[in-house]
Amino acid sequence: MTERPIKAYRLRPASRAIALATAAAFAAAQPAASQGLPLIRDAEIEQLLRDYTNPVLKIAGLSQQNVQVVIINDRSFNAFVMDGRRIFVNSGALMDAATPNHIIGVLAHETGHISGGHLSKMREQLALAQTQSIIAMLVGLGAMALAARSGPDSGMGQVGAAALSAPQEIIKRNLLSYVRTQEEAADRAGVKFLNATGQSAKGMHDTFKKFAEQILFQRNSIDPYVQSHPMPSERVAALQELARSSPYWDKKDPPELQARHDLMRAKLFGFMERPDTVARRYPLTDQSLPARYARAISAYRHANVRGAVAQVDALIQAQPNNPYFYELKGQALLETGHPAEAIAPLRRAVQTAPHPALIQIMLAQALIATNDAKHAEEAVALLRTALVKEPEAAEGYAQLAMAYGKKGDYAQADLASAQAAFARGDNKTARELAARAKTRFPVGSPGWVKADDIVVVKPTAAKKN
Repeated sequence: MTERPIKAYRLRPASRAIALATAAAFAAAQPAASQGLPLIRDAEIEQLLRDYTNPVLKIAGLSQQNVQVVIINDRSFNAFVMDGRRIFVNSGALMDAATPNHIIGVLAHETGHISGGHLSKMREQLALAQTQSIIAMLVGLGAMALAARSGPDSGMGQVGAAALSAPQEIIKRNLLSYVRTQEEAADRAGVKFLNATGQSAKGMHDTFKKFAEQILFQRNSIDPYVQSHPMPSERVAALQELARSSPYWDKKDPPELQARHDLMRAKLFGFMERPDTVARRYPLTDQSLPARYARAISAYRHANVRGAVAQVDALIQAQPNNPYFYELKGQALLETGHPAEAIAPLRRAVQTAPHPALIQIMLAQALIATNDAKHAEEAVALLRTALVKEPEAAEGYAQLAMAYGKKGDYAQADLASAQAAFARGDNKTARELAARAKTRFPVGSPGWVKADDIVVVKPTAAKKN
């Protein structure tokens, strides 16, 4: 499991109302966005989330839209959408969701936002609100200018001030009312998708009910017009009535899916919590597979690599076809300075994982780290295959540059280094490296063209991308 920061989402003046008007989830995401969103990449967790979302996306007519679930390293319970291609979910939501159904319900709700085109409609509402705000401002300024000409006793100054403030409040309330309508529509769509896929909406209902109780406990008096969601009791009551009418209300998650969910949660706790916290949550008396998984991860993360490897070997013995146990063993060995030993388990993980691109990058890293030149060619092949699936993986391009360097192919090494810098958002370095790569390639060759594409990217376009 790795972390990868991405650039912050900047709020233009016209879209600042989003922070006010969209769901509380978005507001919670703003602190992370101000410094870049720290993302978690993990083959096992991402595969589980694909299995959660694929049936819902198919029913929603979004299976061809390549919607991805992106994991943010944030301990709070949160999920939101910011475009039509990605659903963001906090690691805290995955860790706190006791069953697959709890998180599937949340993902179904967010899918409802995408299928309903709520983001594009919100942008239209924001544009309208901005126009209304400008008109109100001009009216107010006009009244104040008239007051200046009429004298201080005319009363026009107070009229101008009122013309400036009152419409702003009305515009804000209209936006919030619109967002509440969107949230209710996403609830209905989410339940519809769950029913169509034969899944219960109970997890979705229980999750929102939990938040409603927290809100009511924290605040006794809430103006329903300044809430980004409907009033908790109203929303939960409507959702409960809708969800309970489903024939699948009492349907449980399949045991094998629950088992994978428990392993996912254990993995997150093992990687993200302190050893004492992991020990309390998964004491030695708990010999379940998830508990042993969490303890093994915690052991390797805190300098007990040999003990951790022995624990992972026991996990492999229990589930010899689980690719992610082999991945963990390889990662532990690689990150503690034993790349040669990491190769075999990572090979096995690549062979058996359904979507192995991230593991292929790790295997290539192990091959390169051995400093054995004969591994360079295999590393190049692995990385090229992986980067087709992960074209924005800066680490993949960086490893590719090192692999080409060991082969003595400095033109490709410079090009890969430029691509790594571009993926990180360091466009100045990317252009410099690409310009050097161009001098090493024959003019018009595929490598020269790729390097030229980076050189000619305008800074404004690169920032936009």
